[in-house]
Amino acid sequence: MSTLPTDTPPAAPADRIATASPWIYRPWIDLLVGCGAWSAPLLLLAFFAANSHAHAWTLGFYFLALLSNYPHFMATIYRAYHTHSEFAKYRIFTVHIALLLAATGIVAHLWYPLLPVIFTLYICWSPWHYTGQNFGLLMMFARRSGLAPSPNERLALRLGFLASFIMLMLSFHTGASSDPLILSLGLAAKFTLPARIALAAFFLAATGWAFASLLRRASLRAILPSLLLAVTQFLWFLLPAIIELATSRDIPQTRYSSGILAVLHSTQYLWITSYYQSREARAAGNTGWKLWKYWLTLVAGGIALFIPGPWLVSRLGHFDFAASFLTFTALVNIHHFILDGALWKLRDNRISALLLNTSSRESRDLAALPNRFMLAMRWFAGDGPAARAVRIAAVVTLFAVAAIDQLHFYWSTRGENAALLQRAALLNPDDSTVQLRLARVAAANGNRDAEVAALRRAAKVNVGDLNIQESLARGLIEAGQDQDAYAQYREMLQRWPNNTNALVNYGLLAHRLGNEGEAVDSWQRAIAVDPAQSRAQLYVAEALEQQDDMQAAARHYRIYLQLAAAHPAEHRDDAHELLTVLIKVADSDAAANRADEAGKGFAEAARFAAKAKENGLESLALVRLADSKEKSGDAAEAARDYQRALILDANSTDKEGVAADWLNYAQLLRHHGQSERLVFACLLHAEELLSGNSSDERAAVVQERSESATRLGRVEAAKVLSAKSAVAQEALSLSAAQLSAQP
Repeated sequence: MSTLPTDTPPAAPADRIATASPWIYRPWIDLLVGCGAWSAPLLLLAFFAANSHAHAWTLGFYFLALLSNYPHFMATIYRAYHTHSEFAKYRIFTVHIALLLAATGIVAHLWYPLLPVIFTLYICWSPWHYTGQNFGLLMMFARRSGLAPSPNERLALRLGFLASFIMLMLSFHTGASSDPLILSLGLAAKFTLPARIALAAFFLAATGWAFASLLRRASLRAILPSLLLAVTQFLWFLLPAIIELATSRDIPQTRYSSGILAVLHSTQYLWITSYYQSREARAAGNTGWKLWKYWLTLVAGGIALFIPGPWLVSRLGHFDFAASFLTFTALVNIHHFILDGALWKLRDNRISALLLNTSSRESRDLAALPNRFMLAMRWFAGDGPAARAVRIAAVVTLFAVAAIDQLHFYWSTRGENAALLQRAALLNPDDSTVQLRLARVAAANGNRDAEVAALRRAAKVNVGDLNIQESLARGLIEAGQDQDAYAQYREMLQRWPNNTNALVNYGLLAHRLGNEGEAVDSWQRAIAVDPAQSRAQLYVAEALEQQDDMQAAARHYRIYLQLAAAHPAEHRDDAHELLTVLIKVADSDAAANRADEAGKGFAEAARFAAKAKENGLESLALVRLADSKEKSGDAAEAARDYQRALILDANSTDKEGVAADWLNYAQLLRHHGQSERLVFACLLHAEELLSGNSSDERAAVVQERSESATRLGRVEAAKVLSAKSAVAQEALSLSAAQLSAQP
């Protein structure tokens, strides 16, 4: 029906209102379909079916589109184009806007970024369209029941319905969109939440007051259809938002606007348009009008609107079928919204006469003066044998195309069945959705060549879809084709130069292929676009560290740590990496003689490592902390940190690292006047760990052990050697008082 701001009719004189019956067909049909009484059970069924029988529901819904969604669009086209008078009256919509939208469709096929814009417009406009229809039907039933809502009542109802729509829009545009085809304003929940609660309360208050006011001068039976339409508006708009607020479950915009709600709206639309067309035909003296012929016309016309176009564009022009189908869907919907808003206005005398059972003084020649197009249409609709043959052939062709489309959809949605997906690809190889599903099946089966081939096909037919291009790049990396992946990211950056994910991954591939300068440049570009790119900060820091510019690297390491602290969920599995970076930052502080900062960094790293059960890194942090404390003169605490580190080292497989820790501990004990026998035992243990190792580290340990044996004497050295494990354990058990002794 018409849009909300223009459909409210002025109050009609009481003598022009038919009081015999408010019903369109029969009460049960009108209440169930027209007023939306079946909304609650069908919405509930859709919810459970979509979760428990997702594939069957998807197929069933796609078939329902042929019987309700597509025909309801054709009903508007039929109304606007089937007579010259209607066609001429709405020429701005039937010709000029139609041509403008057709041009938009051409541009969208050539320039993919336009598709999310028009698709978002379609998704956001749909609820407004549904709201306008519910409100228009509410007012129609009120007037057919003999009620003329007062200006205040009408305003309250209008504002209430408007509030429900705004509430849904705030829900759609809160936070980032989960669908790349839908653009979100990204509003903060802390602002939209109270606004949505206030709007819901306003809807309930405004509509409640309006119906309470109507009840003071009419029976509940009289206002029941209008009241039920207000309840339908609540079920369609407020209930999903309330469930979302209560359960914190997001409701996808596409599922809401183009899912079961579209079926309910379309059926409601067909219910009222079939009544209008039957009355208009009788008013024009057309006694041969039949509901089944009208419905068959709508089904065939609906198929013609949606199905042949994407197939022809895809097969002949080699455009992506998935993107083409969405483009046609969005533009046909937008044209429908615009045209429908112009056609259905109760203030139009002729519409009022047919829908409100009022008399009309307006006399209109429905045939009017035809143009060539209308003459052709009149011939097409005529009773001549040739016209009938053409009509039958057209209907048969359209239904055959629809059957092929349904079969293609069935095969293409069997994501786990490679054979059926191959059949869908044979029907239309230029369908990125099918190719991506083929790639997933191939990957699951370990067939990397088939996966890459399918991804290349998908990327070729839709070069403008960033997600598809990224899928190809990732597939190439997983297939070990780094050079091709490198070239793919380079092409992506020519189209999306500021895409940070592409910049980071391009840098990684450049690094892997030995192009270090290009790698760092790419990561720095990513940081320039988005300083919050933690991976880019990390990679730049590592590159600078390799260039021995540790202080510059530390700046980027610090930013990486700050970003990780600000977004812990994103770095939940990065404990080892974070600890390594934390220790490196503390090392840079130590190298720059910032002893306090270094000590705090090592201590924090040790605490974090203990919590993460990273024994090796905890030991490293403790050794670094011990060295820092020793330099600051706290030998006792330094020795205690060494002891904790060496206890952790007991289960380590890094023998060289553990030997270095024992060596450092031995040197600390000697420097601070501890018994030489303890020093000698520590050095023996370090030498034993490096047995069979001809490295410089082992040579240094052997030298230290030899000098210690000389200082200790042959007899004492032999005693320690015979009980080296016990003496080493004694060294680890030195008390705080013993450790405080100075040379």
